[in-house]
Amino acid sequence: MKFYSTKNKSCSVSLKKAVLSGMPSDGGLYMPEFIPVLNDTEIHRMEVESIPEIAMTVLKDYVSEDINITELEEIVWEALNFQFPVKAIDENKAVLELFHGPTLAFKDVGARFMSRLMSKLIRNEKQGQNIIVATSGDTGSAVASGFYNVEGVQVFILFPSGKISTLQQKQMTTLGKNIKPIEVKGTFDDCQKIVKKALNDEYINEKHRVTTANSINVARLLPQAVYYFKAYHESKKLNPTKKEIVFCVPSGNFGNLCAGLLAKKMGLHIAHFLAATNVNDSVPEYLRTGHFQSKSSVQTISNAMDVGNPSNFERILDLYDNDLKRIKHDISGYSFNDKHTLDMMKKTFNDRGYILDPHGAVGLLALAEYLKKNDENFFGISLETAHPSKFRETVEAVIKQELEIPQRLLNRIKLKESSIKANNNYQETKTILLDQMI
Repeated sequence: MKFYSTKNKSCSVSLKKAVLSGMPSDGGLYMPEFIPVLNDTEIHRMEVESIPEIAMTVLKDYVSEDINITELEEIVWEALNFQFPVKAIDENKAVLELFHGPTLAFKDVGARFMSRLMSKLIRNEKQGQNIIVATSGDTGSAVASGFYNVEGVQVFILFPSGKISTLQQKQMTTLGKNIKPIEVKGTFDDCQKIVKKALNDEYINEKHRVTTANSINVARLLPQAVYYFKAYHESKKLNPTKKEIVFCVPSGNFGNLCAGLLAKKMGLHIAHFLAATNVNDSVPEYLRTGHFQSKSSVQTISNAMDVGNPSNFERILDLYDNDLKRIKHDISGYSFNDKHTLDMMKKTFNDRGYILDPHGAVGLLALAEYLKKNDENFFGISLETAHPSKFRETVEAVIKQELEIPQRLLNRIKLKESSIKANNNYQETKTILLDQMI
């Protein structure tokens, strides 16, 4: 399969080129030239399959020209070696827990898959690979963990100073070796602009090989479709009357929602999607008005969603040929402020004993709102994207008790941080990158 640019469909490249370059030189994003459709037998079989087995079926057509079936099997069994449990909130709602990987966030799925895929793609090459990534929280820690100590790969992680949680920062800044955190005086959107500019910088590309591990890289995006298939089957035992399934996706850069839409177009019977944001509501506003307007991001307690100009929105438009009517048929948008978020965290804990992180609370808010009008027709699954302990101060203030922090996070807290400080200035950051690239 080839991959084309969202800005020029006649520009198609191999999977290897798409992954190792990150994004096309025209500033678009890579998309698969077609969406492989699975038949009902293949999808039904997933009910008894393991996560790696499901991943083999979902991903094989996307990678077959560059990775053989044995190599793909090695990648998925090593990368996706943790569970995605679905847990009931009430008779109509459940949460899909995506935080059981090494860094306790859903982005472990894409980052671990990408790191192992990339190692296969560059295994016979002498030139080193540089990865530049922007993070609003969990991307950085997942990428740092996934690529840590990978031979021939240097990773630069740009994060906004003072705008991510303490634990998220510790997960990026305490590894060392080939992981180079850069603390930028700005917002996530500022970091993302720098990354995109660096990826298309002619001088950098003449001297070095660079790509990104943000969800703008198609290798991060594709494996995320896997957990929608898994959750669909897992939810059947909680949905005995076989209501149609609605997925609610807490959204920042919109890669997670885009992966769900790919799963639907591959044949998974998902009735509808909810795009749930905090006050950074560019996409819900588009769904309301038909006009997209990027905004300066606003800092919230659900920091991984503090994105004013989400990159993957371009992919969603591409999937639907910019047809607003078709998009609104499949997606509804919701946005909530911090007070709403805290209230939902408190209510869910008091009523159900379930501890939400702020992002999951935004998702459950949207799902509850949607089901007020549709609870007789649908069973809703909201994505819980990060472990609550990564937002310890906020969560403990809500539930009025101490959280049990996983040991792997406690170990990280004790370590000394190291990062490179940079102003929100491309030339300054470019100099830092060039000084340390391989």
